[in-house]
Amino acid sequence: LISSSASQVNSIEMSQTPYKGTLVDLLPASSEDLASLKKEARTLVSFQLTPRQQCDVELLVNGGFSPLRGFLNKTDYERVLEEMRLSDGTLWPIPITFDVSQQKAEELKIGQRITLKDPEDAPLAILTIDSIWEPNKAKEAEKVFGSADDVNHPSIHYLFNEAGSHYVGGSLQGIQLPAYYDFTDIRFTPKQLRAKFQELGWEKIVGFQTRNPMHRSHRELTVRAAKEAGCNLLIHPVVGQTKPGDVDHYTRVRCYKEIMTHYPKGLAELSLLPLAMRMGGPKEAVWHAIIRKNYGLTHFIVGRDHAGPGNNRDGQPFYDPYEAQRLLEKHADEIGIQVMKYSMVVFVEDTKEYKTEDEILPGQKVLNISGTELRRRLFRGIDIPEWFSYPSVVKILRQTHPPRNLQGFTVFFTGLSGAGKSTLANALRIVLMEEGSRPVTLLDGDEVRMHLSSELGFSKEHRNLNIRRIGWVASQITKSRGIAIIAAIAPYREPRDFARKHISKNGGFVEVHVATPLDICEERDVKGLYAKARNGVLKNFTGIDDPYEAPDAPEIFLNTSKISIPDSLKTIIKHLKDEGYLDQ
Repeated sequence: LISSSASQVNSIEMSQTPYKGTLVDLLPASSEDLASLKKEARTLVSFQLTPRQQCDVELLVNGGFSPLRGFLNKTDYERVLEEMRLSDGTLWPIPITFDVSQQKAEELKIGQRITLKDPEDAPLAILTIDSIWEPNKAKEAEKVFGSADDVNHPSIHYLFNEAGSHYVGGSLQGIQLPAYYDFTDIRFTPKQLRAKFQELGWEKIVGFQTRNPMHRSHRELTVRAAKEAGCNLLIHPVVGQTKPGDVDHYTRVRCYKEIMTHYPKGLAELSLLPLAMRMGGPKEAVWHAIIRKNYGLTHFIVGRDHAGPGNNRDGQPFYDPYEAQRLLEKHADEIGIQVMKYSMVVFVEDTKEYKTEDEILPGQKVLNISGTELRRRLFRGIDIPEWFSYPSVVKILRQTHPPRNLQGFTVFFTGLSGAGKSTLANALRIVLMEEGSRPVTLLDGDEVRMHLSSELGFSKEHRNLNIRRIGWVASQITKSRGIAIIAAIAPYREPRDFARKHISKNGGFVEVHVATPLDICEERDVKGLYAKARNGVLKNFTGIDDPYEAPDAPEIFLNTSKISIPDSLKTIIKHLKDEGYLDQ
């Protein structure tokens, strides 16, 4: 199952000494210093941190990113991209940067101090600026993640679609760590976790990184790793930002706490890591090992495709599945941590036990359930066998991931004015009210404008904002396991994609393109809106002097000039039944 790094780490390097010898602590040394910083923070220009930035600030301030003492300046950033090293030669594989918009960057200057705040406006740190620059994002994407433009990679997508255009580098002075109200008994800073290890008398600790729920194979793997290395075990899951679509951390942590009851007494502990993952594969594995070194670990398990982001735009894995192991082994001595590699653990039906793939004898039948198959079983309410996971863990997963016929969902009708969206949406509302399994809410574009967006006009910016608002409301209805029906022209892809992204986190999303031709829509126009638009009386009218960006891949395509409303309804209901949202 486990093979240690080929290189031998000496006893000094294998100690719990932090990476590069000193655990950084950027919090105020005294109450007087804290009061002074808080007073100054109130006088400075402030920035509200994004979720990723807040994770980075926390790990900079508490020492998880030791030896860093702030966000990378331009010199450090450029060498990290080229060589995985800071300007002083220290190994550091992932650029830790503070991104801002061009407008904000132009308002800042070298030497200025700015306050960094959490979403509740609590000051977390003060940044003293020593670099402001516009990065070459394509170069960063290529050097760090292996592609200049493949947005299938979540961090490349983040770079080009979410991150600000400029970076600001400089040192930090911490004011306070973010406040947490969940799982506070298992949130430890590096300093606190080291103290806990000392209290427990643990000297050799192997860490297990995960961003997914744990099942029996993970328990078998980690127990065997700890026994082979003669270590105690730390389960150290990431609860900051992980891969889009991952199980939420509340559910995952409940699963972790449950599975901890199945470990031998005294062997393992659980602690949460507030890291914003970059899904950077090999380089991320090196970064994770450095972080675990700072948290006091002496050994680190690295598996197949560690921190892999999935497939690229060509349908192939972004990284070789074993490159993370190879790259980390190359740098293990420099970090001062023992690398433990493992292959996949599977259940052998013949012997009713778990083994690694290389232990399987010819003719033995092995069983495994992939993540995709697990999700299918959860969505369909299909049995999940006990050899795969503990029933108590499955129960937790089913609480937050019920079968689709108990989930909420949204049906989003989009198309030109007069295409038949409102008629279809209201008819679907009536049919679903008759079915009666969930509360149904119709979000009609005209009504939403009256009650929620009355101050908005019809510019592209205002239309996008209106659809984003509708999408947010629908996501809350879906999250509450109700049914939302949206009927809106929604002419632009970007806000429709926003709605899909946020609604799909909470349940089902079905986009219906009501693709009735323009000439038919004009014939149906009893209000004369198209005529006014063609005569120049109405400006920015979709289909006349403003474009309609048709959906690329809607779940359902309907042309109401060729299919009746009853038959259209049958198509929609059939899709909902086929996908499991309605009972057959």
